[in-house]
Amino acid sequence: MIKLLIADDESIERELLHTILSSNPLLEIHQAENGRLAVTYASLYDVDVVLMDIEMPSLNGLEASSRILKDKPSTRIIFITAYSVFSYAREAVKLGAIDYILKPVDKEDVLRAVRRAVSQVEAERQLVAVQSPEDECLEEEVSDKTALMMAKVKKYLEYSYMNYDLSLDSVSSLLNINPSYLSCIFKRCTGINFLDYITNLRINAAKEHLADPFKSASEIASMVGYDSSSYFTRAFKKHTGLTPTEYRKQAGRSMRR
Repeated sequence: MIKLLIADDESIERELLHTILSSNPLLEIHQAENGRLAVTYASLYDVDVVLMDIEMPSLNGLEASSRILKDKPSTRIIFITAYSVFSYAREAVKLGAIDYILKPVDKEDVLRAVRRAVSQVEAERQLVAVQSPEDECLEEEVSDKTALMMAKVKKYLEYSYMNYDLSLDSVSSLLNINPSYLSCIFKRCTGINFLDYITNLRINAAKEHLADPFKSASEIASMVGYDSSSYFTRAFKKHTGLTPTEYRKQAGRSMRR
């Protein structure tokens, strides 16, 4: 069961979101009418995912989310924002949001964002549930357990590459193993080092986003896990030989042929 909290000061918006999501039997849905209640309910119900409106009286969604994440860093935040406050998007993603939805909300956008959040929660649960093979004695059993753990790690990375705080240390902490040990077995099992694997995921996702001419390079940088657009540009060019702008132009020319 995934516990989800809808936080919006407009009752119509809350009910709309509830209606969109209520058909999913895996969701336990709660509602909060302002930011302060969102913080309280997130802790009270130990929620996994929060659909958080940014513009709310008393305590806005950004501050409420900051407090929720301080109490439970693994909470997945999806921000809901009006066009008039779209400038909040980058700050929202930098804070740790996995997605943001523009008002008036579209059903498919909501379902897509929530599916993504649920997938991340489930992947993390599976990752934590994997028993570390460090103390096993039988080589064959170690091999089987290591392979299972690496499969879970890869799945977790594929769902979480957009998180700024994703690192070798954060994943090894979830597994309760030494970072050096994780680095070693990851390279041995996948043939690529841990950080390069994350970079590949981020750059490939960036290529897909660059197909949308309305997304700026800095916005895409935030969406794929980079808190610096200049660092994103350097990483992208090192990986592809082109800057994001050059890649977009080249891809556009190829599509027109």
